[in-house]
Amino acid sequence: MTNELKINDTIPTFVLPLSDDTLLDSKELKKKLYIIYFYPKDNTPGCTNEAKDFSSNIEKFKKNKVEVIGVSKDSIKKHQNFIEKQNLKIKLASDEDGEVIKKFGVWVEKKMYGRTYMGIERSTFIISGKGEVLEIFRKVKVKNHVNLVLEKVNEILKKN
Repeated sequence: MTNELKINDTIPTFVLPLSDDTLLDSKELKKKLYIIYFYPKDNTPGCTNEAKDFSSNIEKFKKNKVEVIGVSKDSIKKHQNFIEKQNLKIKLASDEDGEVIKKFGVWVEKKMYGRTYMGIERSTFIISGKGEVLEIFRKVKVKNHVNLVLEKVNEILKKN
């Protein structure tokens, strides 16, 4: 079983390759808020809609110096194709071995059509510039999710 991160926890250390051929190093997540969202698979309906929603709102996040990064087990090549095909404006990180997915506690048992299997629970984390979890959205429903994340970011920024 994986450890489930909670609000106020410090994120685990990790380094993941990003779709722009750079690295996402948890030790470098400083000076700004980060949205790290986990999703099951590139080019599937829910995941495509979620990525497009984050992309279409990216300027609102950037205006507040908030970085948005999607994470799945897809390869960098698949991510790059997904970004190009869907004209995405966000970075995607590849966690092919699932280590970071497990560290964040989003590798879970799922059930569909009477079948039980392990998979990524669609989840979003808002992380402070100090690497602290400020908010968690689990079992995300894609419709209106990005608006809820934006509202929470604005709420957090008003407090600081």
